[in-house]
Amino acid sequence: QVQLVESGGGLVQAGGSLRLSCVASGRTFSINAMGWFRRAPGKEREFVATISWGGGSTSYADSVKGRFTISRDNAKNKVYLQMNSLKPEDTAIYSCAARTAGAAGFGSWGQGTQVTVSS
Repeated sequence: QVQLVESGGGLVQAGGSLRLSCVASGRTFSINAMGWFRRAPGKEREFVATISWGGGSTSYADSVKGRFTISRDNAKNKVYLQMNSLKPEDTAIYSCAARTAGAAGFGSWGQGTQVTVSS
C-alpha cells in the first residue's frame, strides 16, 4: 500500500504560478510511475501529467503542455507539479496518484489539494 499527501494548492490570479508537492510513504519501493490528475467542478477527473519513476519520462495533457512541468525526487519520494501561466480553467482539485509494479493503472490516490485561479 502507498499513501500520498499533496500540498501547495491555493488561490492565485490568472497568469500566476503555483507549485504542488506530493510525498509518498508506505511501499514506495513498488512505485514505477506517479502522476497528477484534476477534477473541476461538475466535470470528470482528467489526466494532467505523469512521470516514470525510473527514467523520468514525462507525459502531459495538451491543455497544460508548455505551462506545467512535472518532476520527481526519488530520494525524498516526492513528485512536484510546477504550474505557470495559470488560467481560470485550471481551477480544480488536483490529486496525486501512484502506479505500482504489476498494476494496470494508478491505484493509490491522495486526498487532493484545491487550486483556484481568479480572472
